[in-house]
Amino acid sequence: MISSRHYLLIGILFVLTGISILFSLLSGSIDLELSVVLSELIEPGSALENQILREIRIPRTLAAFTTGGLLAMSGVVMQVLLRNPLADPYILGISGGAAVGALSAILLGAGSVFFTNAAFAGALFSILLVFGIANKFGQWSVTRLLLTGVVISAGWGAVINILLTTSSTNNVQSMLFWLMGDLSQSQVYLGHYILLAAGLAGGLIISRSLNVLSRGELFAQGLGVNLGMLRITLYFAASVFTATAVTIAGSVGFVGLVIPHILRLLGARDHRILLPCSILLGGSFLVIADSLARTLIAPQQLPVGVVTAVIGVPSFIIILRSTMTK
Repeated sequence: MISSRHYLLIGILFVLTGISILFSLLSGSIDLELSVVLSELIEPGSALENQILREIRIPRTLAAFTTGGLLAMSGVVMQVLLRNPLADPYILGISGGAAVGALSAILLGAGSVFFTNAAFAGALFSILLVFGIANKFGQWSVTRLLLTGVVISAGWGAVINILLTTSSTNNVQSMLFWLMGDLSQSQVYLGHYILLAAGLAGGLIISRSLNVLSRGELFAQGLGVNLGMLRITLYFAASVFTATAVTIAGSVGFVGLVIPHILRLLGARDHRILLPCSILLGGSFLVIADSLARTLIAPQQLPVGVVTAVIGVPSFIIILRSTMTK
């Protein structure tokens, strides 16, 4: 049942989204005043401030929000699919496959277009590999899927270590930065926005089934939910969200793990509310984290994944303590 409290939560998250975006546009190695940012947004000029906004900060802010929204939504879906509160978008080895593709492209000295395609191809291969092994002979189960994903993820980790140890010093620095999450060269396009909107629309359409499945498989079967089809749909949807996010920003941790838990603590357990709220809070969280990554040691930049980890670890500990005391 959607209550006024839920609408209040959505309203607060919209305000937080606006504040985070404004904070991102104002922050950086060169500080911009609020009046300058607003004037340049309303009536773009040819000044240096306009160039900074249009070519650097606005694209980076949009990339951070889109990535955060995709990861948070993927985290919600993964936790329902695996019925595991510790599930996150990377648990099934998707980021490992993307990392192998991306690092191989760096090792070969490929351009940015091939780099992105290689990362997505690696993620897609990992998606199909995990699904093919877990679904062999039609013996699909959550446990089989989870174990397969963990093993494949460990295998990708070994390949990543081999690539790091056999690469030159210059390549290793680029590789490590990407592995920790990097938005400095990120770009988002119309297809990314369409995927985010389609994911939300599709999630809202099947929100009743998600609510039922979160209460248990037997309960879902008793209400006539087609578990086989629902599991496959959720797996591929979450995988595509994760693969797309990884190709945009690399491996950014804790967004898909922490954001759904925070929202559930705030009362957003109905997936009609949880899904849109996860996009707003996940996007805002990553925008703020990226702003901090650009400003904490300016003019140098931190990998955004470092900032999300610094914020995410204590946040998750607090969440665990609060849930255990209830």
